[in-house]
Amino acid sequence: MQTVNVSSLKNNPSEALRSARNDLVVVMNRDQPDAVMIGLQSGKLLSEPGARAALATALFRDGGLSLARGARMAQMPMADFITHVSRLGIPVITHDAQEATRDMDTLDQWLATS
Repeated sequence: MQTVNVSSLKNNPSEALRSARNDLVVVMNRDQPDAVMIGLQSGKLLSEPGARAALATALFRDGGLSLARGARMAQMPMADFITHVSRLGIPVITHDAQEATRDMDTLDQWLATS
């Protein structure tokens, strides 16, 4: 296990990421453990069945990944990823009423010119 303090993490994050590929890295903040970095590739975590899909789903749900990037991370075709997240009750499209109205107006304009 290795340790890195917050200031050195801020100054050189690449070194901490390289270290996390080989071992756990504990991030210290004012002499207190604050976080743990785990290299996903080295631990073979992403090769476990369902791990990629679960991580991609959580990141998509929380706004950390777009739909397309989520599908790539999950190693699924886009249509399959859409079906997957929809079955879990995660909305694929999140528009408020104003955005939906603007989209409908744009569609109406487009249809009128076709």
